[in-house]
Amino acid sequence: MPIYIGVVDDALLKGFILSLLPHARVLIMHPNFPGQFRHLAPALQQAGADVRAISFSTATSDTGVAVTYATFVRGNPATLDPWLHSLDSKIIRGRSVEPILHQWQAEGWQPTLVIGHTGWGDMLGIADIFPEALQLGWFEYFYHTHQSDLDFDPEFPPSDALRTKARLKNLWPLWMLDQVDHGVCPTNFQRDTHPSAYHDKLSVIHEGIDTNRFVPKADVFITLGDGLTLTRHDNVVTFFNRDLEPLRGYHVFMRALPALLEKHPDVHVLIVGGDGVSYGAPPKSGSWKQHYLEEVGRQLDPKRVHFLGRVPHNTLIGLMQLSRAHVYLTYPFVLSWSLLEAMSCAAPVIGSDTAPVREVITHGENGLLVDFFDQQALVEQISYCLMQPDAARLLGEQARETVIAQYDLHSRCLPAQLALIDSLLEKQKPQAAC
Repeated sequence: MPIYIGVVDDALLKGFILSLLPHARVLIMHPNFPGQFRHLAPALQQAGADVRAISFSTATSDTGVAVTYATFVRGNPATLDPWLHSLDSKIIRGRSVEPILHQWQAEGWQPTLVIGHTGWGDMLGIADIFPEALQLGWFEYFYHTHQSDLDFDPEFPPSDALRTKARLKNLWPLWMLDQVDHGVCPTNFQRDTHPSAYHDKLSVIHEGIDTNRFVPKADVFITLGDGLTLTRHDNVVTFFNRDLEPLRGYHVFMRALPALLEKHPDVHVLIVGGDGVSYGAPPKSGSWKQHYLEEVGRQLDPKRVHFLGRVPHNTLIGLMQLSRAHVYLTYPFVLSWSLLEAMSCAAPVIGSDTAPVREVITHGENGLLVDFFDQQALVEQISYCLMQPDAARLLGEQARETVIAQYDLHSRCLPAQLALIDSLLEKQKPQAAC
């Protein structure tokens, strides 16, 4: 049966984990290590396991885990069918790590457990090179062509070709679902997108939010590049995307801004996000940011609508702490860490009434929900937070309590991950013992 996050006493947990992990060899695989394993990797090492990692990114890692860097054995052929690029890239990553795995095998280092993100392809050869090793895979999303993110927005109806490409994206997760011994999904919504036949093989455990880092701060202030300084006394509305795109509601938010600015002459809107595309389809030309700026930009006061681009994480925390109303909109898709981080900072959240958000926010209790497409309702709920600061503060406080109770890194999620690993090692194949 799936294992759900629960309260685990750290002292007791360390006691029974230590009985197994000092004898375990753990390989962690992520092309951009540490990725989702920033906290899990060092925790396994601190518990006594012999931990190694493989990555393609040479960005500095502060986990303390030994990382071996792989290089690509080839690129995508120029004549390759474009629909096969993603699949071929996964095969390239899998083939590129094989020399490292064979070298370790020759040296006598064989993992007891391999942990990896299943969406990248680098776990391709594990079953054949290390057949005795247990495999624990992180799964994020399984695509559907109807009643899903693909056809959620009537403004962007999918073509038959796009539906077929979405189905092709599922070839790899289907294969990985069959290959791994067990899997992890961060939310129930994401688990439920996968075929029901595999649900018993998937535990729901979030990566975790460090609620000691993402905290409220009453005296926070932000000074923008033009010299404007904003504090908690200012009406600040925030909106964050990795990239500004429709899948995360950028178009809805932009179209709501003229009415919001007119209703609140003192409001400042801080928008964080890049000009590219992270998840959805690209526009026919230019960027989505520019596309909607051209649509509504003349109705916006540039002195009150501030595009900050991508910012360092510490700056993002300050913006969350500053926010009097944080807007998070998304199609039915992967839930962003930024939502839970903002809630941990006690930012009052106005979220889209879509399945991944409803899993976290209950309307009127720890946030506010609006129909994704209802711009008027969005303006009204933002206005409520700005005009009723005491009520908004209570929503933010309850939001933080929700994250502490259900998604806290140290008391909930990391112990649950370690407990799952402990249970897998307990059932390991005899040949895998070191």
